[in-house]
Amino acid sequence: MTDALFHAYKSLFLWMGLGVILFRVLPNQVPRLLGRGLFWVGMPVEIFTLARHTDFSRLVWLAPAATVCTLLLGLGIALSLLQLSQRWPQDWLGLQSEPHKGSFVLSAMLGNTGFVGLAIAASVLSPENLGLAAFFTVMHNAMGLYGMGVLVAHHFGASEDGDEPKLGDRPWWTSLLAVVKVPSLWAFLLGASTQSIAFSEGIETTLSQSIWVVIPCGFLLMGMRLSQLKSLRSLACGLVPAGVKVLLMPAIVALATPFLGIVGEPRLALVLMAGTPTALTALVLAEEYNLDRELIASSIALSMLALIPLVPLWLTIL
Repeated sequence: MTDALFHAYKSLFLWMGLGVILFRVLPNQVPRLLGRGLFWVGMPVEIFTLARHTDFSRLVWLAPAATVCTLLLGLGIALSLLQLSQRWPQDWLGLQSEPHKGSFVLSAMLGNTGFVGLAIAASVLSPENLGLAAFFTVMHNAMGLYGMGVLVAHHFGASEDGDEPKLGDRPWWTSLLAVVKVPSLWAFLLGASTQSIAFSEGIETTLSQSIWVVIPCGFLLMGMRLSQLKSLRSLACGLVPAGVKVLLMPAIVALATPFLGIVGEPRLALVLMAGTPTALTALVLAEEYNLDRELIASSIALSMLALIPLVPLWLTIL
């Protein structure tokens, strides 16, 4: 487990540090261009590859059900905190604009199941239960990152000129249309439907290796956005959503799963995947829909750091 964590975080900090350095010498437009490139090309290729190699025959109900429940849990907690903050005499979350609120919800709801979650799960789970973690990742990417995540980002996002949306200005079907147009959803369907089709060895190798290009690019983008943090106060804005993501959500899953008859390694797998750090893709969505990048970058950094002591804690308890 220690070796797996070391290798996962070595890659993270290496590329993130390079992103911090590059941001100081590259044009200011590079982070947005990189984010859009990941949204339209990088992430769809990763989803397509993962869907092609996932066995959907086992756990056909558990992974989708668990994914939907954890996503709704994160969404419910985030929206409840927003409502509580607005009704408090003093807005203790300090989220005044709609893009700020959208980033808060995304940070608390979406997890890094692909880049970090599977790397950790592979070191502590047996092969059959690692399949549950992989299936969870695919469903989380399809239903969460590019399903509910796009709905939230489109609802709260600012226009290209920076204008904030007004609640009620956007009909519900425009957000649904935004989800339908997301390329990663089509990549998931295409990947799952072509499992029986044999690709050439060169194509398969290219697809597999492309993931190791997408992951560093995601870390580079995070480093570039972290370099824009202006103060410790900027970092503190991600404290609450990071706590929801890596502490509160896995704790609730750990308490609820035994009542559903889910124990042992499957329970551990769901807790680990529910408690993954804030997703890098949330930052990609922030780039695409003009949300608050700083809040999401802060939540990613804090939740990554918190994961180091929390993984051994879940292993000890469960």
